[in-house]
Amino acid sequence: MPTKAAPIPYANAFDWSGFYIGGHVGYAGGSSAWTAADPAGASSGTLDLYNGFDVFRGTGSFFAGFQGGYNIVLPSRLLLGVEADASFPNTLAGTATATSAFAGQASFNDMVLHSGTVRGRVGYALDHWLLYATGGFAWSYDQVTRTQVAGGALAPGTAESALLWRLGWTAGVGVALPVAPHWTARIEYLFSDFGRRSETFPATPQWFDSDLTLQQVRLGLDYQFSGPGSPAGNTASVPIGPAEDNWNVHGQTTFTEQYAPPFHAPYRGQNSLDSNIGRETFDATAYLGLRLWHGAELWINPEIDQGFGLSGTLGIAGFPSAEAYKVGADYPYVRLDRAFIRQTIDLGGETQKVDAGINQFAGSQTANRLVITAGKFSVADIFDNNKYAHDPRNDFLNWAVVDTGTFDYAAEPWGYTLGAAAEWYLGNWTLRGGVFDLSIVPNDIQLDPGFQQFQWVGEIERRYELWGHPGKIAVTGFLSRGRMGSYEDAIALADITGGPADIAAVRQYRSRGGVSMNVEQEITADLGAFVRAGVTNGNVEPYEFTDIDRTVAAGLALKGTQWGRPDDTFGLAGVVNGISAEHEAFFNAGGLGILIGDGQLPHPGLEQVIETYYGFPLSFWRVTFDYQFVVNPAYNRDRGPVSVLGARLHAQF
Repeated sequence: MPTKAAPIPYANAFDWSGFYIGGHVGYAGGSSAWTAADPAGASSGTLDLYNGFDVFRGTGSFFAGFQGGYNIVLPSRLLLGVEADASFPNTLAGTATATSAFAGQASFNDMVLHSGTVRGRVGYALDHWLLYATGGFAWSYDQVTRTQVAGGALAPGTAESALLWRLGWTAGVGVALPVAPHWTARIEYLFSDFGRRSETFPATPQWFDSDLTLQQVRLGLDYQFSGPGSPAGNTASVPIGPAEDNWNVHGQTTFTEQYAPPFHAPYRGQNSLDSNIGRETFDATAYLGLRLWHGAELWINPEIDQGFGLSGTLGIAGFPSAEAYKVGADYPYVRLDRAFIRQTIDLGGETQKVDAGINQFAGSQTANRLVITAGKFSVADIFDNNKYAHDPRNDFLNWAVVDTGTFDYAAEPWGYTLGAAAEWYLGNWTLRGGVFDLSIVPNDIQLDPGFQQFQWVGEIERRYELWGHPGKIAVTGFLSRGRMGSYEDAIALADITGGPADIAAVRQYRSRGGVSMNVEQEITADLGAFVRAGVTNGNVEPYEFTDIDRTVAAGLALKGTQWGRPDDTFGLAGVVNGISAEHEAFFNAGGLGILIGDGQLPHPGLEQVIETYYGFPLSFWRVTFDYQFVVNPAYNRDRGPVSVLGARLHAQF
């Protein structure tokens, strides 16, 4: 008599066993009880480390990081695991003031630079859920700074800093669920006590003692190296998660190293390029997407950054690394680069397939369509694009090659802004337009919360075929409205005061505009060319980008098919940058620009750059070697020429 087969244990249940790696984002609050003591006595208080999110500064007590671990699931569905993680905050800091008859009044600031844990996990695996508790060892690396405010023996503004490790414990709870084959999402709460530490600031002398506790809420995403779930004795995987492509995750990481050997430099100014110096930058970005409704997508891009450009991103108008920001840091920190909604409205025409990629869902769209983007993103995401020279993580690095040097697009120092843009695709034509927030003052870290400083951008693009090979030409114009200075006014004021020209002293609400042309052309299946050219108002200071009033750039990109390396790319480009006569006179009068200012400019000349690179795949990395030769850096014939040697390591999924 046939008998009914016994049920297969854990059929269709997700397999939580094995190794996993992932990333997380979250928000934190915390406090630090402190005591400041000196020979005259002691005072105490509590630092509040919570900082609310400021969309115009891009600051807040949010963080991002990485984690990895290993799980064992017992037959009872009890899960035992171990996990290690590291987190990098944006602004997890607090400041308090202490007053002493001996040391005067001083402010104390405690900033968490990074933190992490090594924890055990105990949980129970339901069919498609995991409930768990976690606890273990916690650490943080802090910077404590004392700044003299008034009184005492030190001059006001004198600052002393100390770096210190804190060691303690952490505990929390979480819940996780699978969202796609091999992928799980989690939400987690952690409480961490990092213990007390003491530091002595010798210049006072003053002794500072403090503890640190944090509460964190995290959202995480993990890739499980085990199978996505299968019945016992059956190796066929069972699909887990949504059937449709309703969410999307991509990531990238890039490390860039550059070195400028010794060069001729008879004098230097505040913004000059240093000789014989090397610098590196590192970043890691997550591209997190969610479909909201038909044609609508939400994208969020948290990024971890670290490092500096050469001389702190100063000294050359066409700066040699677009991977370097105007703000650098010794320690990794997190920024929310993009957070935007994109709505695509199909208007007919041929249906085109769209592959999944960075900030892009797989699917289809019609040739004629309307695309609306609103939120925080880069103007260069939409305008002035070029197939062969626009991605400093894969092709050229120079600022005036990957973007038109005169395109003074709205951006904070990291290259992003708030605004909205619309793109109308009609056959071989595209019309783009947008309005964007400028910084509160030129080249500031804060965007204008009142949108009183703003920018209009427009672009018209025509796609075509030339001898059977695709190409396009685009014309881009911008008009900035804000408080900007005139070079003639700054020079006139310097003649009166006898000091260096100061552009900030003559700022008035006015306009500054520019126009540029961008051409890309495929020559063969392996060879492509590009040309960029632009001009802008040379008597008014640039607002955001760099010190270029006119520019011409051209170059080639060649795949390595001819030498049996089809995935390799060789690139060669040249760019010539110039400034107006008023702009030259301003620098000669001691003025400082966004990136340049040698203190004088008695012998001006065109800044000329040649860049070449060779990129090739190595395992899951892409390695690139880059060389740039700069004649008349910062338009100064007295300095240089400068060679810049570079290497770049990039990976993305």
